[in-house]
Amino acid sequence: MTAKSMMPYVEGNSAIRAMFEEGARMAAQYGAENVYDFSLGNPSVPAPEEVNQAIRDILEEEPTLLVHGYNKSNSGYEDVRQKVAEHLNELHGTHFASENIIMTVGAASGLNVAIKALVDPGEEILAFAPYFVEYGNYAKNHGASLRAVPADTVTFQPNLDAMKEMMTPQTRAVIINSPNNPTGVVYSEETIRKLAHILEEKQEEYGKEIYIISDEPYRELAYDGVEVPYITKYYDNTVVGYSWSKSLSLPGERIGYLVFPSEMADFENAIQAANIANRVLGYVNAPTLIQRVAGRCLKSKVDIEAYDRNRRALYEGLVDAGYECIFPEGAFYLFVKSPIDDDVAFCAKAKEHHILIVPGKSFACPGYVRIAYCVAYDTIVNSMPAFAALMKDIKESE
Repeated sequence: MTAKSMMPYVEGNSAIRAMFEEGARMAAQYGAENVYDFSLGNPSVPAPEEVNQAIRDILEEEPTLLVHGYNKSNSGYEDVRQKVAEHLNELHGTHFASENIIMTVGAASGLNVAIKALVDPGEEILAFAPYFVEYGNYAKNHGASLRAVPADTVTFQPNLDAMKEMMTPQTRAVIINSPNNPTGVVYSEETIRKLAHILEEKQEEYGKEIYIISDEPYRELAYDGVEVPYITKYYDNTVVGYSWSKSLSLPGERIGYLVFPSEMADFENAIQAANIANRVLGYVNAPTLIQRVAGRCLKSKVDIEAYDRNRRALYEGLVDAGYECIFPEGAFYLFVKSPIDDDVAFCAKAKEHHILIVPGKSFACPGYVRIAYCVAYDTIVNSMPAFAALMKDIKESE
């Protein structure tokens, strides 16, 4: 019999994954070229050639035990962590060292490690709607509760006034995600400064640490010269979770890291707790071969021009067809206002036109839908008549 504790997860299984699986079935039925699958944030731009070459070189140059054996530390290879720290220092003017870095099995495991290390069962985590659907499950995994801060649907910057009102002595952490999934919005420096100020006030009021957990897998996917603030420079009690899934198009390799700045409260115990959490949660250590690859490819990047081209074509095409959406500054998602109140019903209607998109309800922001434009450019161009026909159907049914 399935464990009762898992039944809420089963019942709330990710709408994104379900839609992606539906897309595979529809492609087999109608032909892949006739299905416009915008459901999953699976990078379409190939990994840089340096990644493939690094894999070949490592297998030839480095001892088998070093490439495939256990790490001596659950934090990962010290030399790779030092390279990551130095790379961050070069980019952001920080002063990290190897002891500030824990290599993780992607960003998802990193967030779970951070929550396990910093948040006690019964405490609260706040997240700004719209947010990635799995955050609630990550909190639940560790006996915490996630509370959604209502969205500011004008700018989609964090609703800081609402957050301040929602905070209680049980609030232990705030998760932020910029560039944001699903909106593509980049949180401004002004927003980050105001957030830090509020949390500093609340820490003093409650007499306890409150952490920012910054989820940053899309950091390198920012367009038009937009700057993505580095959060540890604004607030000491910050943990940064990063993944190379998007910046190097390696989602299946599951490689990322956590940053614990030395300035954070109780740093020594916090980093040790995270190191142990990495082990007891079953990750043991991040995949060793890909750790070494990451260490060699820190300055490599995917060609985001392809995403930028998609971004502009999709936005312009949808606006011309009568849809309302905010122009994204980063990531590879467009958050579109549903033409009808029920975003789930709208996604069902879109499926009749072979368009697969995800309802905003899945991101705690009903009334909107997410479109992942990390697809072939032809998919966007070819989908435009279907989006126009969908809008026509909606208007005719009113």
